[in-house]
Amino acid sequence: MSEAPRRGFAEAEFAARTARAQARMADEGLDGLLLLTEPEVRYFSGFHTLFWQSPTRPWFLFVPASGKPIAVIPEIGADLMRRTWVEDIRTWSAPAPEDDGISLLTELLSPYAARKARIGVMKGHETSLRMPLGDYERLMAGLPGLEVADCTGLVRALRMVKSEAEIEKLAHICAIGSQTFARVPEFAQEGLPFEDLFRAFRREALTQGADDVPYLVGGADQGGYHDVISPPTPRPLQRGDIVMLDTGATWDGYFCDFDRNWAMGQADDASRRAYDVLWRATEAGLVAARPGATCRDLFEAMRSVIAELDEAGGDVGRLGHGLGMQLTEWPSHAAFDQTVIEENMALTLEPSLSYGDGRIMVHEENIVVRAGGAELLTCRAAPDLPVI
Repeated sequence: MSEAPRRGFAEAEFAARTARAQARMADEGLDGLLLLTEPEVRYFSGFHTLFWQSPTRPWFLFVPASGKPIAVIPEIGADLMRRTWVEDIRTWSAPAPEDDGISLLTELLSPYAARKARIGVMKGHETSLRMPLGDYERLMAGLPGLEVADCTGLVRALRMVKSEAEIEKLAHICAIGSQTFARVPEFAQEGLPFEDLFRAFRREALTQGADDVPYLVGGADQGGYHDVISPPTPRPLQRGDIVMLDTGATWDGYFCDFDRNWAMGQADDASRRAYDVLWRATEAGLVAARPGATCRDLFEAMRSVIAELDEAGGDVGRLGHGLGMQLTEWPSHAAFDQTVIEENMALTLEPSLSYGDGRIMVHEENIVVRAGGAELLTCRAAPDLPVI
């Protein structure tokens, strides 16, 4: 495996992200962005911590129309935030249910309200408020005249297109994931409890250099699995099982998200055919993933192959998505998504299908779209269903 890229980003990365946001804000008549969720706060500041897993404290970042972002955060995060490029850091002792940063936010935003300014908050699909609704309502009541617009599209457009520094991190964690999957036949043996296979996979991913494996799901059953999101069971792996593992491992805050399928001891004809169809559907997605195409184009390209075996296409709603600081990001390869694919977008190709008596199969690869087309970040799966 190649040497790991540097952790974090140079200040120039955050300056460029902020400048692009401010240019779009000017175009849309926005005087600032109020960001409340981890990926967006991290995207503009570099503030990276697992402390977000606690729901107790809210965190706020305000991106003004010019200048650096302003952090309004609990005091416990002040030292870490000072290590980022953010200079204006306003803190309170949290948790404080009666005033969890509301006074500080009101002070920051009052001048904007006084001049009836317009700021953006993310309100759309795949977003959340991540502060108590009651606190948000009190904040808005204390800022009469302030107009709050939806900035989901603005922020989403920025995050969809990755910088070369981001792509380096994605390539690294995908290489780690690929190396981990390559070792699975060494420890996935008949008689091994399925839950122990999960433990072994996580250990191997950490050994290969992953920081964490926060997402690992899969399926295993005779002749094929029936769902792909359940926790593992103690059931031992058996000859004739079709086994799938789907991992979202991370390195420096960036995810891989792909899966691999195997047959234990022997593979039945139905599973071999399902695998072949999905492999070729992925090939169709690789060909279709070019700048200027739409996500719907990718969906239709993969679905046209899947229809050889399953006209419903697995009925999962989409056949891939964006990838980056989150396991799944916008956009979706789905009939409803007309997002135009741009150079340097990181995507998953994830065709799935149903076959036999309620069995399903999923295949997934990770790519970055370059000027000339798709570039694999993952090591491409074997063209035939591997047998352990």
